[in-house]
Amino acid sequence: MHLRRFFISALAAVIVSGTTNAVIAQGYPERPVEIIVPWSPGAITDVLGRALAKELTINLGQSFIIVDKAGATSAIGTAAVARANHDGYSLLFTAAVSVTVVPLINKEAGYELKAFTPICQTFKNEMAIVVRPDSPYKSVGDLVNAAKAKPGGITYGHLGIGSIPHLAMVEFSQVAKAEFNAIPYKGDADIKQQVLGGQIDFGVMVLSSAAGSDLRILGIFSGQRNPAIPDVATIKEQGFAVTPSSFGGLIAPTGIPAEVKRKLSEACKAAALAESYAKLAKSVFQPNDYYADGESFADSLDKDVAEKSRLLQSLGELK
Repeated sequence: MHLRRFFISALAAVIVSGTTNAVIAQGYPERPVEIIVPWSPGAITDVLGRALAKELTINLGQSFIIVDKAGATSAIGTAAVARANHDGYSLLFTAAVSVTVVPLINKEAGYELKAFTPICQTFKNEMAIVVRPDSPYKSVGDLVNAAKAKPGGITYGHLGIGSIPHLAMVEFSQVAKAEFNAIPYKGDADIKQQVLGGQIDFGVMVLSSAAGSDLRILGIFSGQRNPAIPDVATIKEQGFAVTPSSFGGLIAPTGIPAEVKRKLSEACKAAALAESYAKLAKSVFQPNDYYADGESFADSLDKDVAEKSRLLQSLGELK
């Protein structure tokens, strides 16, 4: 009898818990929602996150508040969301690298991709290869030919081992069968200075950092030309099928109630496609396909882990 009462009590607890979660989900959001951006204030991710939060606030009738929590290459803020309550009141807005590459190269990060549920993708930062205005290199092919003639003698700047610009060039080097000398820097501003000063031959950076500057863009890593600079050829068009990008968006901890996920997904789509957000996205050189739903976002993250694992393994960065 005692065992029977135990199972009845356990079943009742499950039913009550499920009912409570359903009720909570139906009223979501009933208080302000925190969105952690694990990068520094003013970065493009922070700017886009604030624009999205503004639209989410309008769509769901509660404040969505951006909290910048940078550190450890985004691991600190990302880990905070992984450990948060799975109720939809703690969310993450970041690039894929935070949940795909960082856990691979930092075993102390404290989380894995499976700790997160993608809500919707809202940006896709394309990478560009840039040179100084008077550079003798007029195309990506020129860089490849120079590198083959002088292995390791052609230098470029990137944002550090494991960064998307760095891994883009690793993949490019493998496809082009050419060896380049990679030099890490703290930011795109440093890379610009070094390229313009002639200390390095070229740089690889986010397109929005390169466009509108004194730098000359040789090509962008993309499947199609960017609508903001249609005269600039893709690297794929120039004969090298390499199209990595730094995509990202809104992410929740795994385990949030289905109804909360549904509400967030619908609101996120409306926010990402709203006129104000779309206008901002265009101004920072986002491609036309910057938005993707949660399922497509999740598929892209899974593929990103597999591809980045392969590249990092080839560099000897994975044990």
